[in-house]
Amino acid sequence: MKILHRDSLPRGGFAGLRETRLIYDKRINPSAPDHVWQGLGNFVYLADAKYLPYGETKMHSHKEIDIVTVLLEGQLAHEGSLEHGQSLEAPQVQVQRAGGEGFSHNEINPNEDGTRLLQIWVLPEQAGLPAQYKVYNPALNQMQRIYGGNKTQTETFDSNTVIEVGVLNKGAVIERQGDCLIYVVNGQATINDQLVQDGDLVRGADLNLLVTSEQVHLSVFYVEL
Repeated sequence: MKILHRDSLPRGGFAGLRETRLIYDKRINPSAPDHVWQGLGNFVYLADAKYLPYGETKMHSHKEIDIVTVLLEGQLAHEGSLEHGQSLEAPQVQVQRAGGEGFSHNEINPNEDGTRLLQIWVLPEQAGLPAQYKVYNPALNQMQRIYGGNKTQTETFDSNTVIEVGVLNKGAVIERQGDCLIYVVNGQATINDQLVQDGDLVRGADLNLLVTSEQVHLSVFYVEL
């Protein structure tokens, strides 16, 4: 089991937000620095970001990438070619599939308080798909799949790469067989009896997690064949 600590990495950002990149796969940028990790399956990018007061990304475009936005703290106002005017708040999750059609968007912090989120990119299994949009409302104390699955279901965008998120209470247990990545936010847990806390990204196989703080937000990434 390996742990990458967010606070050991350089802080960057653009426009109205500051972020720390933990996953920056060389499939999307061959010159990505070596101090960040490569992804898993088609999961290729993870940044822990915080908006400045009333900060925004400015309108920009994407093609052939699936973008997952996990709200951790605060609110987000969404503008763009998909579901313009959508308003989100933690712990909601927004998933946008660019496909071959592409989309444009601007994500805005509508408040003076900071908005914290995870920005996740996944390469689609198939090129040339239409642009699509989904929002999820994870229930408390359970993990919810918000990305990945076979083509016969419509609840999530299809992919062999699976993402689950959840806010779990003290004493909750997650067991994950096979290779996976787990990102820990706003709390503490033990994974295979080793303490992990806010900003820790864990890579390993056959992981057993126990929540030890009152609550913790978890994002889990794995490949389902």
